[in-house]
Amino acid sequence: MTRNKRIGIFVIAYNAVNKLDWTLDRIPESVWEKVEEVFLFDDCSTDNTYYAAIGYKLDKGLDKLTIHRNTQNLRYGGNQKAGYQYAIERGFDIVVMLHADGQYAPEVLPQLLEPLENDEADVVFGSRMAAGGNPLKGGMPLYKFAGNRILTALENRIVGMNLSEFHSGYRLYSCEALKKVPFLLNSNEWHFDTNILIQFHEAGLRIVERPIPTYYGDEICYVNGMAYAFNCVKTALRYRLHKARLIYEERYDVTGDQYVYKKSDPYSSHAQILQWIEKERPAEVLEFGTATGYLTAEMAKLGCSVTGVEQDKDMAEIARPHCRELIVGDIETLDFEKLDQYDAVVFGDVLEHLRNPRRMLERVSGLLKPGGKVLMSLPNVANIWVRLNLLFGRFNYSRVGILDESHLRFFTLQTMKQLVDDSGFDVISINATPIPLPVMMPSTSKGHSLSFLHFLNWGLTRLRSTLFGYQFVLVCRPKI
Repeated sequence: MTRNKRIGIFVIAYNAVNKLDWTLDRIPESVWEKVEEVFLFDDCSTDNTYYAAIGYKLDKGLDKLTIHRNTQNLRYGGNQKAGYQYAIERGFDIVVMLHADGQYAPEVLPQLLEPLENDEADVVFGSRMAAGGNPLKGGMPLYKFAGNRILTALENRIVGMNLSEFHSGYRLYSCEALKKVPFLLNSNEWHFDTNILIQFHEAGLRIVERPIPTYYGDEICYVNGMAYAFNCVKTALRYRLHKARLIYEERYDVTGDQYVYKKSDPYSSHAQILQWIEKERPAEVLEFGTATGYLTAEMAKLGCSVTGVEQDKDMAEIARPHCRELIVGDIETLDFEKLDQYDAVVFGDVLEHLRNPRRMLERVSGLLKPGGKVLMSLPNVANIWVRLNLLFGRFNYSRVGILDESHLRFFTLQTMKQLVDDSGFDVISINATPIPLPVMMPSTSKGHSLSFLHFLNWGLTRLRSTLFGYQFVLVCRPKI
């Protein structure tokens, strides 16, 4: 039998003295009975909200109601952080965020709690715009209704979600799910709500919407609408740039993944390496840095016998089934006498991680059969995005991408060619990859509505590869 969930209601309050009693009175009796605690966090109000809450508690004799007052104003997002930390520390299973001004109906709490109590959701989002709601009838001003619709549509398109609205403050969270996202890194302002929705989306957590009634009365709105809209769009765009590995946003690094398989983009480095493999059909391939074997598996499907080298033991075990032989160890200290000779040696996003890539290439030349080739993909630090960031004094490392924090070397096309020449190789071919727009905006993927933008992106890369190129794929052979 499933145990009852420990539920806490977090009442977020700022200058709500006129609405507080009315809001708390509307919490259904059945909810009061099942919740363990209703904890109010007054965000250093300038009115008597804190004292009104204490008076309400004493008047009603509510032991379950606890009153807390921030020693300084933490702002809307900061107050949420304090409340969620409190809920996690208290060991609750579910935390409800309820606004003290009564704008979000406490009466529907039983319906909103249901998906979380039944383990069907990680967050329940009370939406005024979902089917069954009628925000205009509830008094939402027309300009707010239109603004909500337009802003939500834009955010859905940018982030890749399909919510009926982004901007309701009626949220119920699984505390276990909250532990999985770094919500403390989010903004202290109103767009905290956008930050945390994107974090749940990125973490693959279950977001469930439920319709709620809308109430607009004489409450005071503390949100600057234009600034809020700007920050929401900015937040969504920064998430997309993070996904494209063009910037790094630690708050959205919720999975820890460092490498993604990029074959679905026909212009990517992985796709170009596989195109060469499919055309040349090398029988024996040595792949340095197999990671989890995403590229290895595709080469094996093309008939290659792959020997893999990977230093991460966990990744190596995932890649092992796709390899004829897999060697676990540091690439740079590997004993090459254990290796055979190969028709092709592949360095997919590897050389930039090495202390001495030239020495590695010099050693590799002895592993090639007559006519053997070396394929390498390297990021272009002279990409326009990096240049623009430098123009504004930014050089921010990230987990992945051109400025991956584990990169020890940075290359332009010229220094790539110099590396190859100094290592005793000639370059046979060079291909550039464009900025990965489909990762930023899925609608630019092949077959989707904005795919022409990625085609244009590819065209610019062909025209000025040193400026627009994201990576370069080089095919090399030993000098004669």
